[in-house]
Amino acid sequence: MDEAVLSENNAALTGIKILDLTQFEAGPSCTEALAWMGAQVVKVEEPKRGEPGQWGFTNMPGVDSHYFVFYNLNKQSVTCNLKSEEGKALFKRMVEQADVVIENMAPGTFARLGFDYDSLRAINPRIIFAQIKGFSPDSPQADYLPFDMIAQATGGTMAINGHPGQPPVRPGSTIGDTGTGMLCAMGILGALFQRHTTGRGQHIQIAMRDAMLNYCRTAMSKQADYADGVLPRAGNEIVGTAPGGLYPCKPGGDDDYCYIFASRGNEEHWRRLATIIGREDLFDDPRLRDGAARYAHKDVVNEAITQWTTQHTKEEVMAIIAGARVPCGAVFNTKELLADADFHARGMMQKIDHPQRGEVTVPGWPLNMSDSKVPIQSAPLHGSGNEAVYGEWLGCTADEVADMRTRSVI
Repeated sequence: MDEAVLSENNAALTGIKILDLTQFEAGPSCTEALAWMGAQVVKVEEPKRGEPGQWGFTNMPGVDSHYFVFYNLNKQSVTCNLKSEEGKALFKRMVEQADVVIENMAPGTFARLGFDYDSLRAINPRIIFAQIKGFSPDSPQADYLPFDMIAQATGGTMAINGHPGQPPVRPGSTIGDTGTGMLCAMGILGALFQRHTTGRGQHIQIAMRDAMLNYCRTAMSKQADYADGVLPRAGNEIVGTAPGGLYPCKPGGDDDYCYIFASRGNEEHWRRLATIIGREDLFDDPRLRDGAARYAHKDVVNEAITQWTTQHTKEEVMAIIAGARVPCGAVFNTKELLADADFHARGMMQKIDHPQRGEVTVPGWPLNMSDSKVPIQSAPLHGSGNEAVYGEWLGCTADEVADMRTRSVI
């Protein structure tokens, strides 16, 4: 199909309606991914302030935070007072029309409002109900409150990160939140597919701590091979082979590094690298005969590489070494990535028109689907979709929406 005729009307999840009662990042990451594939995602927010991620992290009082904007693109927002009987009745009418309900409130909160899986299924047997919690409801920690760093601490990703002999280090990327959200989105997609066969919805539960195990499988496989207690942290190295780590580049700023790696499974990497840096003499050094030997004498390897990398910028190092088919990547910080020309040219970074902030650069969706293209739209303002969504889903008139607003139903 010609890309010129593709639109949100023939995206992968066109026609799927999702009620999003999530906040902060784990849940919003999940629903944003589904929105980027064409689902109609409607954030259901409390009437007064909206979710804490909207106003709790803002650098401009009264204006939605960049944090909220980045995690809620392509969504709509309605308000609904779920603590009132009228608000609960309104939400039940929405559930009748929905395909998916997802929440990541504190443990037990949504059930206390009257919306556990049995209640939702009674309203709509085809409903898929997804819940993201910090800890499994079946675990001793079921009632503990989670955040990304708590999931990473208890799920393993923090302990495997850091330098030998030093304390664990929290990974800067929020895999506890976003990583869990992506796995939940996968579960929702699977449930939607299965519903075609069974005609029934189902209950999806995922714990952030459990999800972290999925991202620790390589480290756990190494632990299984390690007979001397706890596998030590390796920092930036690849244990057992060299080179494998960060090398400083000019002009020597905080992020002026390249990661260079010569695979133990491909000796050509090392030979190409030594040639690039003008050290063919290292081929004849018996201490460097293979990856394991080079690891034992990594000080020799690292000194030779560093002498060369410090004469070049990280961009030059990456272009020369990676261009010669040796694994190499420059360390780019978030400021550099937001301005990256390649990302902008390919749509991985895009500029949106936010109704409060004006032009904002946001990261796009990394998944390319030949027959599903969804243009990026700004995150919604609090309750901005009340008239449109309640009108489309429930047939409410503008006067009826205004009346519900007056009576604090929405």
